[in-house]
Amino acid sequence: MATDPTTPAKRSLSSLRMVWDHATRYPGHVVAAAIALLVAAAATTGVPYAFKLIIDKGFSGSGEIGRWFEYLLLLVLVMAAATSVRFYFVSWLGERVVADIRLAVHRNLLRMAPGFFEENRPAEITSRITVDTTIIEQVVGTTISVALRNIVMGIGCAVILFVLAPKLASMMLLGIPLVVIPLTVLGRRVRAISRKSQDRIADVGTVTGEVLGAMKVVQAFNQQQREAERFRDATETVFATAKKRILLRALMTFTIIALMFSAITWVIWQGAIDVSAGRMTGGTIAAFVLYGGLLAGAFGALSEVYGDLLRAAGAAERLSELRNAEPTIKAPAQPTPLPEPAKGLLEFKSVEFRYPTRQDVSALHEFSLAVRPNERLAVVGPSGSGKSTIFQLAQRFYDPQAGSVSIDGVDLKAADPADVRSRIAMVPQETVIFAASARDNLRYGNWVATEDELWEAARDANAEAFLRALPEGLDTYMGEGGARLSGGQRQRIAIARALLRRAPLLLLDEATSALDAESEKLVQDALERLMETRTTIIIAHRLATVRAADRIIVLDQGRIVEEGTHASLSGSEGLYARLARLQFDGLAA
Repeated sequence: MATDPTTPAKRSLSSLRMVWDHATRYPGHVVAAAIALLVAAAATTGVPYAFKLIIDKGFSGSGEIGRWFEYLLLLVLVMAAATSVRFYFVSWLGERVVADIRLAVHRNLLRMAPGFFEENRPAEITSRITVDTTIIEQVVGTTISVALRNIVMGIGCAVILFVLAPKLASMMLLGIPLVVIPLTVLGRRVRAISRKSQDRIADVGTVTGEVLGAMKVVQAFNQQQREAERFRDATETVFATAKKRILLRALMTFTIIALMFSAITWVIWQGAIDVSAGRMTGGTIAAFVLYGGLLAGAFGALSEVYGDLLRAAGAAERLSELRNAEPTIKAPAQPTPLPEPAKGLLEFKSVEFRYPTRQDVSALHEFSLAVRPNERLAVVGPSGSGKSTIFQLAQRFYDPQAGSVSIDGVDLKAADPADVRSRIAMVPQETVIFAASARDNLRYGNWVATEDELWEAARDANAEAFLRALPEGLDTYMGEGGARLSGGQRQRIAIARALLRRAPLLLLDEATSALDAESEKLVQDALERLMETRTTIIIAHRLATVRAADRIIVLDQGRIVEEGTHASLSGSEGLYARLARLQFDGLAA
């Protein structure tokens, strides 16, 4: 998804169209903010002219000086009211646009296949959704408003300057190219460094998330100092990149302000000569000076704004990549419906598959397998032999490069992935427990399950006793990652989820491998109830758990090298027999 940081600034600013598209969904707020901005800019622009009237007419001895001060006070009150209204509406828009962008990006990420997250680091994606959207919120809620206000004021001041003193205004106009040229050149450099700075911030997030998620391992191996140094290196890299950006922006600000105010000083000098010669009134030169100051301030602010816009454009570009990414796994235009009633038949025909990030290694090679309805099939083999890949393809998280995978006779590529997954229940080796209530974690298997159905599933999964013992029952908060539960309890919640799924095809991935003997017995009993009337595929390293399987296949380097029952395979001299001797002889010893 990465883009070239040397992309021209013009192309970068065009990526802000995404922000505009979201903002225009709220036309009432946009119009209200625009009207308030115009009124505030007009009132601000009128202040110098009020001073001209005070000097030229109020000090003339006509006795009307109070009238002109009242005019000035009215302008100030209008300016204050319009500015506050503008602040409310643009701040509202900033927060709303950021919320909508986050929702759109997150919604699209939920469509992505797992391969997408292998090629794009989740920590960097998190940084984009948090850090980059914060940058956009600042730009929408502040920067763009400031930019528009200064543009309106700049145009208004320039027009009034020509009305007041055309000769002096023409002189001032000559200084504009001196401002625009460095703004363009330096602005492109700022954008490139801003993009690098945001990437380095994502690196910090990656290191932080990795260390915090593995804190027990870090402390167990006394690697705190090393991790502190690694985090320091990442942080210092962010700071070094930020220093370059800050230096360039400071140089850009100095150049613009110095050139602009130098031009104004020279023009005012010429105006002072005209006042001395009687060719201009004191009020006119005073107003000209104030308008010139407003104009210079507007251009000076625009130099700051331009840098922020470039930074926001980089953020918008990164977010657009996430929002517009297309999933590699999606439903066809006219998906083939799966037959009813479901049978639980799963077939692999001549499958060739390599993972996107490991194209040099074949995970499955010339793999063919038919799992019959209600069959209990065990899959064994050494690590890396392709066992988990079977589950990944069955759930259509990936498509094979050759061959086909079908469920109930329908090729998965022709079906809607949601329909395919609705027919599959999964009990993984590492159960995911969400930071939510026990009720919501159970309902992940079937979100519309009734209270009675939840307790029935908990009972069948041998989870009822500990769930009822929780302080608030099913409404008890489980903590991040299920911190309040033991490994066996988490696994039984996973089984309850699968029961609630009521799917005809069950996938068990090392479901009892990390449990003690007592927990394993409870989980195994629950699994026996779960496997009834379902097609079941069991991945296991511990061969004691697959003895009762109807059929066992042995994988090695992505191929089926043996097939049979526990008894027939144990009596041969193949891979299964060697694995069985290693495990059972070791247990006996």
